[in-house]
Amino acid sequence: MINMDSKLYWSLLVNKDWSLHLAATAEGLCYVSPANRPFEELAEWARSRFPGSELVQDDRMLEPYANELDEYLHGTRRSFSGSRVFKGTLFQQRVWDALCRIPYGETRSYSDIAAAIGKPSSVRAVGAAIGANPILITVPCHRVIGKNGALTGFRGGLDMKTRLLQLEQG
Repeated sequence: MINMDSKLYWSLLVNKDWSLHLAATAEGLCYVSPANRPFEELAEWARSRFPGSELVQDDRMLEPYANELDEYLHGTRRSFSGSRVFKGTLFQQRVWDALCRIPYGETRSYSDIAAAIGKPSSVRAVGAAIGANPILITVPCHRVIGKNGALTGFRGGLDMKTRLLQLEQG
């Protein structure tokens, strides 16, 4: 049954030359878009993950999350304190939790993440879960690189990944 009373709040954060769509439920942040993507990308994600939910623009509701992201992008914040809502499989949630434990300014390989969740032979599945991470930056999938140190795929594109890693290397 679809709950027509549920709401998904969204806002647009503009920081320098990046604009990021943010979305949250009443319980916490659930989406941060790649840089400079259209609103329709958020709307499509919301339809698939929160069917029947109404998208409501509410800059004030998203302000605490936007402020933390803005501080991070200006190099004055290293961690995020706002609550998050993960909508994914149990395996995806375990991977996303492991991503949140990668310290600021450090990187891990896909193999490292697979080992951290106790599934060392699930490197490909870990990669798929990382690619499905809906909360970019605050769930730092940009900190995952290839085993050989090479930059690998990122939902926000390699330019965004490079810039985030450079920011953290400061």
